[in-house]
Amino acid sequence: MNDTVGAVSPRERLVTLQRLLGGALDRLGAGAYAVDADWALVAMNAQAEMLLGLSADEALGQDAHDLLHRQANGMRMPRSQCSIMEAFIAGQARQEKQGFFARGDGTLLTASWLVTPLRFTPRETGALVVFHEYDPAAVPLPASTLHAGLLPELERLALLAETTTQLTATLDVNEALDRLVRLVIPMLADWMVVDLITESGHVQRTLVAHGDESGVTRRPDLQGTLLSVPETSPLPLSRALRGAGSTLATPQTYQGPPDTHIAAEQHRLFDATGMHSAVIAPIRGLREVLGALTLGRSRKPEPFTTAEIPLLEDITRRAGLALDNARLYQRQRKVADTMQRHLLPQLPSVPGLEMNARYLSAPYASQVGGDWYDVFRLPDGALALVIGDVAGHDLDAAAGMAQLRNILRAYAWSQQEPPSVIVDRFDRSLPHITDVGMATMVLGRLQLQADEQWQLQWTNAGHPAPLLVTDDGQAHYLTGGHSILLGAQAGVRRTDATSTLPPGATLVLYTDGLIESPSHPIDDGLERLRRHAAGLARHPLESFNDALMEARPSDNDDDVAVLTLRVPAVGPRAPRGDAVRGSRGAPGDDDHAGSRNGAA
Repeated sequence: MNDTVGAVSPRERLVTLQRLLGGALDRLGAGAYAVDADWALVAMNAQAEMLLGLSADEALGQDAHDLLHRQANGMRMPRSQCSIMEAFIAGQARQEKQGFFARGDGTLLTASWLVTPLRFTPRETGALVVFHEYDPAAVPLPASTLHAGLLPELERLALLAETTTQLTATLDVNEALDRLVRLVIPMLADWMVVDLITESGHVQRTLVAHGDESGVTRRPDLQGTLLSVPETSPLPLSRALRGAGSTLATPQTYQGPPDTHIAAEQHRLFDATGMHSAVIAPIRGLREVLGALTLGRSRKPEPFTTAEIPLLEDITRRAGLALDNARLYQRQRKVADTMQRHLLPQLPSVPGLEMNARYLSAPYASQVGGDWYDVFRLPDGALALVIGDVAGHDLDAAAGMAQLRNILRAYAWSQQEPPSVIVDRFDRSLPHITDVGMATMVLGRLQLQADEQWQLQWTNAGHPAPLLVTDDGQAHYLTGGHSILLGAQAGVRRTDATSTLPPGATLVLYTDGLIESPSHPIDDGLERLRRHAAGLARHPLESFNDALMEARPSDNDDDVAVLTLRVPAVGPRAPRGDAVRGSRGAPGDDDHAGSRNGAA
């Protein structure tokens, strides 16, 4: 039932790096592999696979030193004695005419090698190792050859690979932009500016960030609205916002009389930042231009050149895809949140009672689900309490939940019967009037009796048992009235249970997302909830619920509904004759089975 979205696994990162770096390494004409800052193999070319008798799929992610580096006798090379590791730690380029690598079949390859630093991001530097079979007459490959040709290309591809993995790992626009800032500053620029086109067609200067020795800082004073996209302005940012192409810019670009409000803001930006050179590129989504990305240099003395535009365009293509996905997700989430708010009820106000509810959708599903709660008055003045769970956490489950909630309300309102009788009839009707397969539910009736005690009568259709927390910090589950889940059609007659709620007690109704964990038995989750709720006995009901939700298992991605109700601590709070008062006293024994045809 789980559907994970937005997460990028370490393996997917390695595959992306291999795809981008492997092809470039093939052009070397020698064996080559790249490692990250932890010396894990992230890419290997075809020549290395042949020389080492290893496939890249086997090698990716493994520690390259442990896997490959050997002494002349075939024994593993201690890290402290390894020339390649020594050069890596020192951040230096180094070469050696004769060294030894382990092959996949256990034999040794005698090889000449060269190692040089390989920068992935501003904060991560790995290494590139180039090697070929040892030949006493061969001329060593100078490190300058790599630095002048292939190495800058590999660093560009490594940056693009990291941009892909970082930006596709989030569905939040602001988080995506923050990740992009950390990737390009200070590696490519001192300043990054993002202008996004809103759904209303206005241009929002969403981010202005600056990097120096102390880190990256934002400049909110330079952010804000830039009005609409200019239709005819030939200036670089205006053209980029129309999707016309990438352009270099300098302070002189915006020195003349401004032709638009955007031009005036650009003049202010160059003055405030001290940028002497900038490159501006459109950010394109799948269907439309989303905005523009500006990289600027103020501390770096080298101006941008047209040779750097393709890299920026590669970055903006990836940023555009990530922002497009994030915007679509946020729209869907807004619709889903609105739908879920309308599906779940407002809690009624009942004198003498406190009530509070929480709903949390499954984080990686459709943001709506099949968990629900309900509280409503019945014709005889009792209060109906419901917690339920339709299998699934998607739109189908939410639609099924809405059907069940409305049908149950109709049955409970029209039939003056104990909860077990209502649920029996309700269950028998489901195959004929809904598409819901299986569901669980607790239905309870709560009344204030003549002796000023609150009495709960309930039946449980395969759902986790309600939890009763007393004012003195004791907690136990109400296990009575338990029967088979809805939709099983087993012909089993359901029963009721009755309990008197002590003064100040808190009743907790919840769905299994609050207790279940793939890594622990369900009994562990129940015991954790019982102990945690007991410790919260006298907390305000709102913070009580918040604490329960925060303590749910971190590895459970199901949706969660929690309904809590607290009765008065001392004396009656409901006036005599209130609608929830019953007509007679109730048994005082907690959690005992009641007659299926007895009075509610």
